[in-house]
Amino acid sequence: DPQGELYPVFPATSEALWRLDGRTKVMGILNVTPDSFSDGGQYARDWRRAVEAALQLVEDGADVIDIGGESTRPGADDVEIARELERTIPVIEALRKQSPVPISIDTRKARVASAAVEAGADIVNDVSGGEHDPAMLPTVQELQVQACFRAATCRPCLALGSRKSP
Repeated sequence: DPQGELYPVFPATSEALWRLDGRTKVMGILNVTPDSFSDGGQYARDWRRAVEAALQLVEDGADVIDIGGESTRPGADDVEIARELERTIPVIEALRKQSPVPISIDTRKARVASAAVEAGADIVNDVSGGEHDPAMLPTVQELQVQACFRAATCRPCLALGSRKSP
């Protein structure tokens, strides 16, 4: 800092360091799924509206935007890789062109993570803790990006009242 003091930082992206100064960092969630619990699926049909929403989240104070193209709610159906890419990649590419905000891809699939990072995402957020796709951990290591791995308490297809079995 200007006074020459040392302080802890976190490498949020390859170009941006977050100063760990006690201020909580805010993640803006942008679901581009038709069955989104948070927005009713309004951004699944129009990636331009999704980008506008992401930019509004940044204006409102979000430090990072987390973009997801597959619902992980209990009972949700799996989404094919191609469909998840269709939903997320245009949003990531357009947002990256318009803002330096760190972008996180919320996916359980290594191929989606790789394509998202290539499109401009900085962080991989895998709610399965790397268990859904055995290629996820090696892929993230190869990509050399930050990652957030959480262990889901239940897999979507194993939820009570699910329509399908594993």
